[in-house]
Amino acid sequence: MKTEPLVIGVVGAGRVGAVLGAALRAAGHQVAATAAVSTASRERAERLLPGVPVRPADEVARAARDLLLLAVPDDALRGVVAGLAETGALSETRMVAHTSGAHGVAVLGDVTGLALHPAMTFTGEPADLDRLPGIAWGVTADDRGFATRLVADLGGVPEWIAEAQRPRYHAALAHGANHLVTLVNEAAAILRAAGVEHPEAVLRPLLTAALDNALRLGDAALTGPVSRGDAGTVRRHLENLPAESLPTYLALARRTADRAIASGRLRPQDAAHLLDVLSHVTTEAAR
Repeated sequence: MKTEPLVIGVVGAGRVGAVLGAALRAAGHQVAATAAVSTASRERAERLLPGVPVRPADEVARAARDLLLLAVPDDALRGVVAGLAETGALSETRMVAHTSGAHGVAVLGDVTGLALHPAMTFTGEPADLDRLPGIAWGVTADDRGFATRLVADLGGVPEWIAEAQRPRYHAALAHGANHLVTLVNEAAAILRAAGVEHPEAVLRPLLTAALDNALRLGDAALTGPVSRGDAGTVRRHLENLPAESLPTYLALARRTADRAIASGRLRPQDAAHLLDVLSHVTTEAAR
């Protein structure tokens, strides 16, 4: 039996909200209105949600008969919910969903709702729609049936996250994805400083293989001087890295050593000199 299309409102036509609104529209649902404050958000709404009226947030909530989607920054979410509740607009929609990874449903107060976080990075461009099929969604929901339907309409797979575990879930994704971008760009900058004209050409095959190996093999994918206990090589790295890169390198090298030891890839006796080098440099840097 075919279910009826939902009438949806989207508050926040940012990189995530505009894309998800477009995806839900493509799945046959009606996006009745969207809220877009900045010039970039308005342009994004025009590009991804053509013909959808841009309205103030409370009007969007009143137009969202079946689902109000709140796609606003994590730290702004509680204030947005409180503001809409004060207007009485939330009482006019069947369900409220938000896209924050860090929050569960408690942030919605007495409103029936769900936390619907896509485990994906967004640019706010139409190409993002092609990345949605098959991705995981971190879901915390009052109504699992409704949530399952919504995720299926978006082409995804629900990953049920307990309310208390939302911050840990989100920290894992941010640590893996956001810090990966920083790490890659830092490596590229160091290669440029070493005279490499196109660092992306050097890094792409190496990092693609490393990521694939890590996801398939776990800690068994570790390679390089830290996993071998090559203290002299690591010391030379530390002597030649730019000062702003030292804290990151040290922190990751120490954690890599810990994981290599715990997984049996690096014997504690072979790690002693390496750990001494890392500890010595850390102590000097703190002075």
